[in-house]
Amino acid sequence: MNTKTTRISQDQLAEQFACCDRISAYWQSRNLCPTAYVETYGCQQNEADSEKLRGYLIQCGYGIVGSAEGADVVIVNTCAIREHAEQRVFGNLGALTHTKRRHPGQKIFLCGCMAGEPTVIQRIRQSYPHVDGVFSTHHLWQFPQLLWQVLSQGKRQFFTEDEPGSIAEGIPQARDSKLKAWVSIMYGCNNFCTYCIVPYVRGRERSRRSEDILSECRRLIESGVKEITLLGQNVNSYGKDLDQGMDFADLLAAIAQIPGRFLVRFMTSHPRDASYKLFDTMAKYPNIAKQLHLPFQSGSSRVLKAMNRHYDRETYLDKVRYAKQVMPDLVLTSDVIVGFPGETEEDFQQTMSLIEQVRYDSLFTFLFSPRPGTPAAAMDDPTPKEEKNRRFDRLCALQNDISEQIHRGYVGRKMRCLVDGTDKDMLTARTEGGRLVRFAGSEDLIGTWQDLTITGASTWSLTGKL
Repeated sequence: MNTKTTRISQDQLAEQFACCDRISAYWQSRNLCPTAYVETYGCQQNEADSEKLRGYLIQCGYGIVGSAEGADVVIVNTCAIREHAEQRVFGNLGALTHTKRRHPGQKIFLCGCMAGEPTVIQRIRQSYPHVDGVFSTHHLWQFPQLLWQVLSQGKRQFFTEDEPGSIAEGIPQARDSKLKAWVSIMYGCNNFCTYCIVPYVRGRERSRRSEDILSECRRLIESGVKEITLLGQNVNSYGKDLDQGMDFADLLAAIAQIPGRFLVRFMTSHPRDASYKLFDTMAKYPNIAKQLHLPFQSGSSRVLKAMNRHYDRETYLDKVRYAKQVMPDLVLTSDVIVGFPGETEEDFQQTMSLIEQVRYDSLFTFLFSPRPGTPAAAMDDPTPKEEKNRRFDRLCALQNDISEQIHRGYVGRKMRCLVDGTDKDMLTARTEGGRLVRFAGSEDLIGTWQDLTITGASTWSLTGKL
């Protein structure tokens, strides 16, 4: 693995924009208006990457459409976190043979985390000849060059070398929303949890310069964006690779002080690096959302050590206690893995007791999925799958009950919410803590802050009225 960080120069980026111009001229010379479709799997970082790919495509002259059928370019932006996600991608990638048969000029590309796995690259080469190009996350900034080579040479292109992790400032970004925006503050991960493929496919941690992040946030706020979510595999380690004397709490405080009416969130936090300073900063500024996603993964210190998480049960609980102390209305969410290799019933009971003690607003729950190339994939795993499934169901039932109880506690409260869309004949809004609220109202309220009185609750959402 190449561990250096490369900062892409403006001259290098100018070469990509020159490729955009060539592609645009290519279509204009044929009197055609090409279209493109980008399908995204996985996390918010992938969503942010897809926005950059759409930005590039628009600069190349493509119109963005909502389906692969008939599109001149199809990009599948993939996730490698779990085996199920990979199998879905391969299934849908195979189905694209039919769209290409009906539209022979269609160019199909695979990118994202799966494109960083050698076994996937080899499988695409051998078994998916209709895929015209593959590029890893390190090569996203070179997409116009790859697309131009496919169009002009008529040959498959693979940009998947073990390149150093790069940071490219200035890639155009076609954002999905005018109200909310993703802002990546860093890329990659240094933690090497034994179950996780991310450091191998996204590279080592590398932080954007604070002045670039602040400049992007100012532009977004001035354009009317009401909510910014800062992204990173581990935002709490922001700045450790830079000589700028600014950690994540400092960056968060600087963003919170930008003039304007907006809310800032972030994800994801690693408990090892989540500091009391961060919690104090969140508590200090009204426009930092009192919402924290703090993955614990297991309530057993023994399992956490096997996971290489660098904290134990008590350390995690101490941080949660302090965060709730300084932010009494904190909405706390987390990730948990059931069935990690060697997890005993006693280990699982410790996870259940931690959930009961912390009382999360919601959880993202996962059955362990072995990822080839990670240490956990080679660990002895004697627990039958049927027992893992039973544990998973017990855990989900417990958390669903807690979520419903917490939501019922909202009934009767007045809450400031950002109205962000529609769901059938109802408007949708989000509380500061990210809880979904449905209510009746006029669509001209979308994009505004409104006080809603909560009138009803379920496990997953709230209902309210103006």
